[in-house]
Amino acid sequence: MSSEQNKKIVTEFMEVFSAGDVDGIMDRLTDDATWWVAGTIPGISGTKDKAGFREMVSGIASSTTSGAVRLTPLAFTAEGDRVAVETESYTELKNGRVYNNLYHFLFTVRDGRISSVKEYLDTEHTTAVFVTP
Repeated sequence: MSSEQNKKIVTEFMEVFSAGDVDGIMDRLTDDATWWVAGTIPGISGTKDKAGFREMVSGIASSTTSGAVRLTPLAFTAEGDRVAVETESYTELKNGRVYNNLYHFLFTVRDGRISSVKEYLDTEHTTAVFVTP
């Protein structure tokens, strides 16, 4: 697939993610997909397989007032099967906190679906909003 097609796949993924459609999110991942998150955030950081990612996304979504974390792509760079995206997130949590983070995602696309993601983010902000009591 072309770099432009891969950018479109990632853009559509972010739209579905922002809607909180967990089944739609999973449909856009290959069966052997992996999702890696930087840092040492309990329950979030490290590498997850598709089932582990579903569990994490479902848990995060259930803690928000909207049922989703909105992802807004700010800039794309694509080459071959790799798509890098600078992104901003936003959601309000049921505990009254606001999650508004900046990311650098590196997506790998294979046969029209996402096969791996590396997620770099402000881990201190994520910990303060989702983990700290």
